[in-house]
Parts: sequence; structure tokens; C-alpha cells
Amino acid sequence: MTIHFLVGDDEPILRSAVSSLVHTLVGDGDRTLMVDEFEGDDYALGAVVDAAQTPPFLTESRVVVARGVGRFNTDELASLIGYLEDPLDSTALVIEWGSARRAKALNDALSKAGVPVTTTTPPNRARDRQAWVAAEASAIGLRLTNPAIDRLTTHLGENVSGLDGILRTLVSTYGDARPLGPDDVEPFLGDAGGVPPWDLTDAIDAGRTSTALELLGRMMDAGGRHPLQVMAILQSHYGRLASLDGLDVRTEAEAAAALGIKPGFPARKAMELSRKLGSGAVHRAIDLLADADLDLRGRTALDERFVMEVLVARLSKLRR
Repeated sequence: MTIHFLVGDDEPILRSAVSSLVHTLVGDGDRTLMVDEFEGDDYALGAVVDAAQTPPFLTESRVVVARGVGRFNTDELASLIGYLEDPLDSTALVIEWGSARRAKALNDALSKAGVPVTTTTPPNRARDRQAWVAAEASAIGLRLTNPAIDRLTTHLGENVSGLDGILRTLVSTYGDARPLGPDDVEPFLGDAGGVPPWDLTDAIDAGRTSTALELLGRMMDAGGRHPLQVMAILQSHYGRLASLDGLDVRTEAEAAAALGIKPGFPARKAMELSRKLGSGAVHRAIDLLADADLDLRGRTALDERFVMEVLVARLSKLRR
């Protein structure tokens, strides 16, 4: 059999991936006879290893599942590392690690045993996220059109843990007889999820005021970000542009050096945006941010949401 090592920083998605894997491993077998699952804070890794080393009874193979293994320290991992050196062929060991940092001894043992580390954390980039949604749908036998995938990805935003529930509801409702379009998906979406900060700043930079205001609302409502947290995101964004203002920066490397960051997309993006906005717009943005920050901190009695909406609308109008 095999050893499966799964990691991820979104617990619902990680747990769902483990459950789906176990379902696949069991297949048509008797789960009550095949599966031995360890969960919670009370079990010891020694018990997991003992179960993994036990031959199957009344079945050809068995599946041992250990959840939350990332809580164990290096000393406690010794028994698991020892098992990786000589695993039992009739056992499929499924290790749910989580997002904790892995000890070097464990990484070395996984590498030596040829155990791949499966990451369940969804990608950050929108295009990669769409591919991930499509793959998750395909994995459970659901066919979605590209517009449906785009609608689902946009709606979920940062709330990717809700994807599995939506997909399984769609499967139970429609089956796999035909590809589903956005109109089929729409009734099952529920409330829109939060969005990552770069979605908001990209909309502002592009001058898409209505989109920026919608994303602002999602960040504060579904995303649970306080207005001051959103303010900090915007201050950091425009602070980079202010750092480049007046400098004769011609390359990505020069922009990165001026910003104190590594060369890459963020440095190139800041350089290009600084050129597009121009010095006057950057100065105006800093003034708008300073005024709004004072309003949020009590200079006026204006509603916090109103202050942020006005700020975002004004910033989105600065693009020349």
C-alpha cells in the first residue's frame, strides 16, 4: 500500500481532502473493517504506528488515518519516522499534518521513503484559483462550464472552505448528466465570501469604482476586516508608490532596491503604477488616506463605512 502526507492551512479543506482520499482508498470495501482513525488531542503516535503495523483482518488491506499530526514534537515523531523506514505493504497510512512547520528529521524520512507531500491550500492568484476550482469539481464528477467556474470562483473569494459543500450540493441536485452553467450554480451560492487585499487595490488602480466599492464591502463584511485594517492595506499600497515618487527608477531591480524588497512582480507592479498615476496623483492619494485615517480615529462623527466608501471612490478616480 502507500503513505499519504497531506498539509494545508485551511482546516475544512484539508479535512475534506483527507475524507475524500479515505473514501477512494476504501472503495467498495467495508469501512468498518478497513479504517482505523485517530483524532483529537488524546491519542499518541505510538498507537497510530501499532495500528499501521497490524495486518488486516477479514480484508485484503487496511487504512490508518492520523489527523492533526502537526501537534507532535520531534521526540514524539520518532515512532512515525521509524515506521517510514519499513512500512507494512498491506496498510495505507494517511497523515493529516496541517500547517505546522515540519522537523528536518521528518522531512528527511519522507524524502527517503519517497512519500510526496500533498498541499491542499488553494492558490492565491485568480487564474490559478479557477483551475483549482475546476479540478475540485472534476474530482467529484461534476462538470462546470468556464463561465460557471468563473462565477463560483469570484463569489467564493477567500471563503474557499465553502467550495466542497457547494460542489456536493450541485452533484446531488444535478448529477453529472450535463455541464452546469452560471445560472445552474447561482441559486446555491449563498452569501459572497471575503476577498484578498490585492483584489481591492487592483480594482482601485484600474479605476473600476463600482467594483472597488463592492469588494470593499466584502472585505469588511464576509472578510471580517475592520476599517482600520483596510486602511492599513491601502496605506501600505500607496506608501510603496510614494517611496518611488521622484526617483529615476527604470528597472524592476532598481524599484525593488528602493522599496527594500526582493525583485519580482510586486516591485514591477509598483513601478508601473507609479508611472501611470504620476506624482500629483500619488500625493493626492496620501492626503486622502491621511484625512480618512483621522476621520476613522474620531476627528468627525462620520460612519466608518461611509468614510471608507468615500475614500475608495476618490482613490479610484485618481487614475489618469
